Amino acid sequence: MSYLVLARKYRPRNFTEMVGQEHVVQALTNALVQQRLHHAYLFTGTRGVGKTTVSRILAKSLNCQGLDGQGGITAEPCGVCQACLDIDAGRFVDYTELDAASNRGVDEVQSLLEQAIYKPVQGRFKVFMIDEVHMLTNTAFNAMLKTLEEPPEYLKFVLATTDPQKVPVTVLSRCLQFNLRPMAPETVFEHLTQVLSHEKLPADPMALKLLARAARGSMRDALSLTDQAIAFGSGQLQEATVRLMLGSVDRSHVMGLIDALARGDGAGVVAISEGLRVNGLSAASALEDMSMVLQRMAVLQAVPSAASESDDPDHLEMLRLSRAMLADETQLLYSLCLHGRAELGLAPDEYAALTMVLLRLLAFKPKQNQVHQVHQVLAATPEAQKKTLTTAPPSHLQAKPAFQAAVSESSSEVSEGKTPPSLSVGSMAPVQGKSLPVREASEPTQRTTPKLLVATQEGDFWTQTVRQLVASDAVTALVRELALQSQLIARDTDQWHLRIESESLNQGAARDRLQTALNAAGFAVKLVVEIGKVTDSPAQRNAADLAEKQKAAEDLIHSDPMVQAMVQNFGAKIVPGTIKLIS
Repeated sequence: MSYLVLARKYRPRNFTEMVGQEHVVQALTNALVQQRLHHAYLFTGTRGVGKTTVSRILAKSLNCQGLDGQGGITAEPCGVCQACLDIDAGRFVDYTELDAASNRGVDEVQSLLEQAIYKPVQGRFKVFMIDEVHMLTNTAFNAMLKTLEEPPEYLKFVLATTDPQKVPVTVLSRCLQFNLRPMAPETVFEHLTQVLSHEKLPADPMALKLLARAARGSMRDALSLTDQAIAFGSGQLQEATVRLMLGSVDRSHVMGLIDALARGDGAGVVAISEGLRVNGLSAASALEDMSMVLQRMAVLQAVPSAASESDDPDHLEMLRLSRAMLADETQLLYSLCLHGRAELGLAPDEYAALTMVLLRLLAFKPKQNQVHQVHQVLAATPEAQKKTLTTAPPSHLQAKPAFQAAVSESSSEVSEGKTPPSLSVGSMAPVQGKSLPVREASEPTQRTTPKLLVATQEGDFWTQTVRQLVASDAVTALVRELALQSQLIARDTDQWHLRIESESLNQGAARDRLQTALNAAGFAVKLVVEIGKVTDSPAQRNAADLAEKQKAAEDLIHSDPMVQAMVQNFGAKIVPGTIKLIS
């Protein structure tokens, strides 16, 4: 006997076997039970989610004869009567499936409609199922409109399409529409587990998770990939063989890339990217997996309580990386990975394109070595941090109090489950000051001097405008950085002149998106961007505001009567740089 592929062998035979489409099953079941049947149904959804399957089950429900041959319309077809068996086998004379992809002309549709005048030969209803109905020509659609609107009482239409936007509204208005959703990877994973259990085939859960994710919401694709994996692995489903078959990137490569980016290690990024090339792993898969990891990191940064709610084996590593990378850098890298997938096909070498996408983050990272060294300390394990602190030369530790304070601030935030805030944000709320214990670290660096701010009237207007755009999420990622780092030089009636220091921010797509955001905010202007020295940007004003609030917080602590009493009576000292702003 020839082998029957899993996708056909485990095609659902009734509504109870349907997976992941409960909303459609419930609606059809209630309609069948209450005998409230429409004359035309339209099922939409991506490939492999069950459109044809639902059509066949519906045809069986309408024509099931029951075990005793006396059954009627039912939501639970018996599956053993002649009508059910013939529909499953594709030989039921009153059930007709038309593939509109290859029979899209008016002649084929008219030939089908000519059968509508005849009553059912074997069943209770005639059912015309037209698959990929959006492929029909306009003439063919027009030919079926009248019959579709007022068919004989014994005729039911079932239309299926993957692109409902191409179906004329005159057809949509005559049908009861159901949207079959793509299935979640967890749903696909559970179904694959049951299928392989019935097949008595051992399977590594991680291998099944890879297959479920590669299916992209399609159960048929998942079962087809499982068939391929069984053949590829000689009857064994192991993670390594499935990764090799799919060209998937191992999580260790992804974690290594993110770790290198968090540390600002360009050489490490290039080395790992070259390793993907040597091993023949997919660049697109690397960006996709990075997007998934970054999404989890963003959740951990925004909701620290989620740290104990995951059974992912890589959860601890993602938690470490979420503390090693700033929240705004995580968001920026996530955006770069999403948009970078579209660039892979444009470059002559997809691995070179992958490297460029990843190195782009380093071009936008702060220039201060202090930030990178703070990240290195935070990303290290507690044992490594302790070793670093105990072996640091005392002269170095005493000579660089600014770096010690920076490490203390960021370390305390991590220990409290918080993420250090970005300096490039909108208006900040009033703050209070508090003193934190000092943790010393090796390899300190000098504190960078902020750029001189020369306030202008145009700067007042531009800063207020940009803060409103940022607060409303009208600009994000690269567009937000362009707005924050630029200076408004002049405003004409229909044209604004901006100046930016970084050539990398002066990109056409970013300018267009910033201009679109301004237009949506009520400023119908065209942007002209030049390269030059910037002395009054929203980012500089944010930094100045932060410095002013920091000074106010320090003055508040120093003037506190209790603090002064402790200094006088007990010889207490306020460690410079350890007073931290809290909102």
